[in-house]
Amino acid sequence: MAASELIQDSDDALPHVEANVSLMNPQTPSHAPRVANGNPTRPISPPMAPSEGHNSRKTQERSRFSVLLQQSQLIHSLSSGLRRHCDYVKITVPDERANRLPTEWWKTGVAFLYALFNLVFTTVVITIVHERVPDKTVNPPLPDKFFDYVDRMSWAFTVTEVNGLILVGLWFVQWLFFKHKSIVGRRCFFLIGTLYMYRCVTMYITTLPVPGKHMVCAPKLYNDSTGKIWRILQLISGGGLSMTGSHLMCGDFMYSGHTVMLTLSYLFIKEYSPSWMWWYRWICWLLSFSGVVCILVGHEHYSIDVVIAYFVTTRMFWWYHSMAATQVLREAPNNFLSRTWWNPIFNFLERNVQATVPIVFSWPVSLPSSCRQRYRMVEGGRDE
Repeated sequence: MAASELIQDSDDALPHVEANVSLMNPQTPSHAPRVANGNPTRPISPPMAPSEGHNSRKTQERSRFSVLLQQSQLIHSLSSGLRRHCDYVKITVPDERANRLPTEWWKTGVAFLYALFNLVFTTVVITIVHERVPDKTVNPPLPDKFFDYVDRMSWAFTVTEVNGLILVGLWFVQWLFFKHKSIVGRRCFFLIGTLYMYRCVTMYITTLPVPGKHMVCAPKLYNDSTGKIWRILQLISGGGLSMTGSHLMCGDFMYSGHTVMLTLSYLFIKEYSPSWMWWYRWICWLLSFSGVVCILVGHEHYSIDVVIAYFVTTRMFWWYHSMAATQVLREAPNNFLSRTWWNPIFNFLERNVQATVPIVFSWPVSLPSSCRQRYRMVEGGRDE
């Protein structure tokens, strides 16, 4: 009795503590076990068996997988229902918005008309200037240092025109196979038109005497407007070449149009040809250089005509392509190249060209769909 009373008294002396403990095992007894000193121990949940934890983990993963499966089935059923009962509105985004190199052939057409107008206008100015050329018997040719050291060779100017035709033909074929031919074409047409417009100005404001007494100039027509029109048409039909017999007028010396075409053709060929075609570039350079030299050897232009033509052509080409190839340069506030008079025309032609034109070639004419399908079948058979 004494022991039991002591235990009971010790139980009464302990403070009353309430605690809510969640037990994993429902079979755990409700009363906490006592020890010999009469202090109760905290209820401790028995450790879970490894197999039970593994089973509960598997159960959770299965429940998660079943939920994901139900969601995917629900999404699939909704999408199939929408396909059957709803009409879709397809919104197409134009390719030009995403394309950084749009074709814009209409701009190329405008540049072509600009070049064509200036070429025709050049023939008109040549016809006008021809009437003002001083007579070679009264005004002898001006002294030229190149002519002092190199005698005239009659065949040299024919070499110039043949080389020019070869270079123009090579550039035309290269342009046809170029992928972004619309962009390059409008650049070429703009530069040709601008250079020949400059030539009209220089020819008109200063009329030089003939560079050699060997030159045969057509008789002057003075007030014969009909005869002048026929001369303009004859000059256009013959391409302004002496070898075709269409160019018998004098006065178009400052500056050399043949030098412009030889230099400009080579610059475009070099700029838009791959670097591995170095041999092709060297051949074109030799054709251009020899053609320019033969102009002087034939005494068809003064040396100053050739020098100015080379200077104006190369600078115009480099200025234009520097602005076209450098996007930062276009937007720079202190860009002095933007102060040129033709900067608005440049912005019109190059506004949507937001990247450097890559050197990529393709067939100029796309194959028919039947040929493309047969080609794919052949390629598929080879792969197999």
